[in-house]
Amino acid sequence: VQLQASGGGLVQVGGSLRLSCAAHININSINTIGWYRQVPGKQRELVASITSGGTTNYADTAKGRFTISRDNAKNTMYLQMNSLEPEDTGGYYCNAYPPVRNYWGLGTLVTVSS
Repeated sequence: VQLQASGGGLVQVGGSLRLSCAAHININSINTIGWYRQVPGKQRELVASITSGGTTNYADTAKGRFTISRDNAKNTMYLQMNSLEPEDTGGYYCNAYPPVRNYWGLGTLVTVSS
């Protein structure tokens, strides 16, 4: 496991969570890293990404509510999620973009209850 997500949990609609991604490799070696979400029966989708230079990109569903950041010195990436909605429920994973197969960790589960 090269990139391990944590920080998920159960939260009510409108609540917030901050996810962390601990890298067991040198995060500086990855130009673009991102957060992915997977729900049962659907493919894993990119939620947000950030380049080594700090350029960010968000899925339409995340724009204005989520903020991705990375701390290269700490070898860590974050996803601040605000105004959570039931549709945000799923397993959240971090990986490079495009994803690298052996970088996938176990993910962290986010459940938003209405």
